[in-house]
Amino acid sequence: QVQLVESGGGLVQAGGSLRLSCTASGRPIRNTAMGWFRQAPGKGREFVVAINWNGVSTYDIDSVKGRFTISRDNAKNTIYLQMDSLKPEDTAVYYCAADRGPAVPAVRNGFDYWGQGTQVTVSS
Repeated sequence: QVQLVESGGGLVQAGGSLRLSCTASGRPIRNTAMGWFRQAPGKGREFVVAINWNGVSTYDIDSVKGRFTISRDNAKNTIYLQMDSLKPEDTAVYYCAADRGPAVPAVRNGFDYWGQGTQVTVSS
C-alpha cells in the first residue's frame, strides 16, 4: 500500500503561482509512475499531468501546457506540481496519484493509489 499526502494548496490571485507537493509513504515511489488530477466544483475528476518512474516522460493536458510542470524527487519520495500563470478555471481540488508500475497508464484514471486532495483557489 502507498499513502499519499498532498500539500501546498491555497488561495492565489490570477497570474500567480503555487507549488504542490505530494509525499508518499508505505513504499518507495522510485519505480512508479505518478500523476496529478483535479476536480472542480460540480465536475468530474480530470487528469492534469503525469510523469513516468524516471522522470524522462511527462504527459499533460492542453489547458496546462507551458504553465504547469511536474517533477519528482525519488530520494524524498515526493513529487511536485509547479503551477504558474494560474487562471480562475484552475480552481479545483488537486489530487496526487501513484501507479504500481513504472509507466503512466494509458487510461489516465488507471492509477492505483490516491491522496485526499488539496484545495487550490484562483481569484480573478
